[in-house]
Amino acid sequence: MATLLDGKALAAKIRADLKARVLLTMKRLRRPPGLGVVLVGDDPGSAVYVRNKEKAALEVGLRSAVVRLPADAREAEVLAAVDQLNAEPGIDGFLVQLPLPAGIREATVVARVLPEKDADGLHPENLGALLKGVAAPRPCTPAGVMALLDSAKIELAGKRAVVVGRSAIVGKPMAMMLLERHATVTLCHSRTKDLAGEIGRAEVVVVAIGKPGAVKGDWIAEGAVVVDVGINRVDGKLTGDVEFAAASARASYITPVPGGVGPLTVAMLVQNTVELWERKP
Repeated sequence: MATLLDGKALAAKIRADLKARVLLTMKRLRRPPGLGVVLVGDDPGSAVYVRNKEKAALEVGLRSAVVRLPADAREAEVLAAVDQLNAEPGIDGFLVQLPLPAGIREATVVARVLPEKDADGLHPENLGALLKGVAAPRPCTPAGVMALLDSAKIELAGKRAVVVGRSAIVGKPMAMMLLERHATVTLCHSRTKDLAGEIGRAEVVVVAIGKPGAVKGDWIAEGAVVVDVGINRVDGKLTGDVEFAAASARASYITPVPGGVGPLTVAMLVQNTVELWERKP
């Protein structure tokens, strides 16, 4: 039976460590770090995420600011909100909550965020820094996955890793981070032939496709590490992209949903913001 990778407990430890760092650096900078969010519309899922981010920020000692815009806001209004937070001296890092309403170009909006205030790590310049192995804010969910693997002392060098999902938010940066740690990485997607076979050969599996139970438990190799990034609501309950019970019987480590990667995504957002603040002269 697999050992659970407890993201909730690790996130609490990371927040506690960050709180101590904030208290120490406050002596030099004489103001708390500031985390901002641009929230467009009234999507319930986005609202929950933003509340979780605000709660984590306040727990660590950050100032939190949310710019709320209606669902029918024009792209120009969203860009103006981004410019507002770019110019705010007390905001050290911020993000635009995704997804955005139809008609607003996400790539254009994300690129408007100053790279040095990019708490989400999704600005093209920061993604390029990841590709080159240069220090910069890292995308939060993949960074959370890496923190979880490190907490369990899971060796990645030389391991066969499969990432299922090729989004710019999770899949692609996840593959780069695993490569950075010397894993041999296969990036799978909707057109991959023999997905079950690719997963069955992997020692580390990271799944982020947003389809409940899409990865079957009997695809998992004996002793593999399984990280389920998916969060889906089925019959009022949250579930992941992996058949949890069947996969748990074969894996050595596995993340629960909820309580696995989700809390670490928020913790990494706060960590990115604190690190951007600490770089201030």
